[in-house]
Amino acid sequence: MPTLLLHHPKFLEHETPHGHPERPDRLRAIDRILEHERFQSLERDLATSANDEQIARVHPTSYIQHIRASAPEDGLARIDADTAMSPGTLDAALLGAGAACTAVDEVMTGKVSNAFCAIRPPGHHAEKSTAMGFCFFNNAGIAARQAQAAHGAERVAIVDFDVHHGNGTQDIFWDDPSVFYGSTHQMPLYPGTGALTETGAGNIYNAPLSAGADGEVFKEAARTRILQPLKDFRPDLVIISAGFDAHVRDPLAELRLTEADFSWITYHLMEIADQCCHGRVVSVLEGGYDLEGLARSAAAHVMALMDA
Repeated sequence: MPTLLLHHPKFLEHETPHGHPERPDRLRAIDRILEHERFQSLERDLATSANDEQIARVHPTSYIQHIRASAPEDGLARIDADTAMSPGTLDAALLGAGAACTAVDEVMTGKVSNAFCAIRPPGHHAEKSTAMGFCFFNNAGIAARQAQAAHGAERVAIVDFDVHHGNGTQDIFWDDPSVFYGSTHQMPLYPGTGALTETGAGNIYNAPLSAGADGEVFKEAARTRILQPLKDFRPDLVIISAGFDAHVRDPLAELRLTEADFSWITYHLMEIADQCCHGRVVSVLEGGYDLEGLARSAAAHVMALMDA
């Protein structure tokens, strides 16, 4: 079965302030590299928008209404110092959440082996009722609830290797033992969460890394603090919050990973999925702000998914 790639041109219409790292060129760089001949076997489809019922499994209705009301007709509307909406942002955010749900549907019904959602804005900083860190809706969290509500999944795992801790995902599932959240991230760094002592209901596994940590340090932390507990959890679906800003080229952080490290973690997550849940993996794009490092890393990640 193929790997599914979900995308949409409207993701490029989410505009950010001049000089902002989370810019449309990020997806253009990924789109270009995934047009290479070696990716021609991908099954490609356009994302469709999530509905309010799907989003409300994670975010209160009042919050969804607030995001809708904040969308400007022109110019930019600031949500916080880092997070802004343009006239195209709401559609892009709804499509991102919708892509995550569609990916879950296709993977859980066995129509595809796994899926990568090339989406923006990212989602893992979005808490239950707070947009922040470039994020509006928590795409990985919405995907997890889709798996549970629409497909009867009892245990869903979210593994996040973005360089920034997914405070939003941790917030949403803090007291829910049916969802595993594991994160490798640089610390201290925005948003300031993700300590080893933050364990929720015994379902949160943080693996903070110091500035300058390279692939070997990352792999050891992943093996001991994320992968082994994930095996013990035995998920019905593995969701990846695939941020590539831990790459050595990235301007927003100071880890020293390469595309080979992202390939390594992807293969290991796929191996666990093969053992536990018939290989069911859904990946959603999070960060990554150096265009070359992002493109090469996303390509390595997708190549690993295609090897299923």
